[in-house]
Amino acid sequence: MWTVEHEAAFPGDFQTGILGDTPEERERFESFANEAPCPALDTETGRCDVYKWRPMTCRLFGPPVRMGEGQELAHCELCFKGASEAEVAACEMEVPFELESEILAEIPSKGETVVAFALLK
Repeated sequence: MWTVEHEAAFPGDFQTGILGDTPEERERFESFANEAPCPALDTETGRCDVYKWRPMTCRLFGPPVRMGEGQELAHCELCFKGASEAEVAACEMEVPFELESEILAEIPSKGETVVAFALLK
């Protein structure tokens, strides 16, 4: 089970699923469970169990996006294997950060967490 397997390395409070906010915990989160399959992935069908309600992070994985003004165009290298820079740039997606901010402002926050903990609750 994902939660047991990754408990010792969780960068925050494992009991609540809330991520830590210290610089060290934020740095550990960058590489936390990178090799683990997504807990919302149905391993038998290869389909996402929460696709219709997937978080912004999931919606943005793959297409070329800029995470801020003047930032490099980031994209999933597997999705664009063999593509030229121009081909990647032609697929750039504009991220609706303002819309996400509006939606998040309407949700009472108890702290940041990861998809795995959201699915457990």
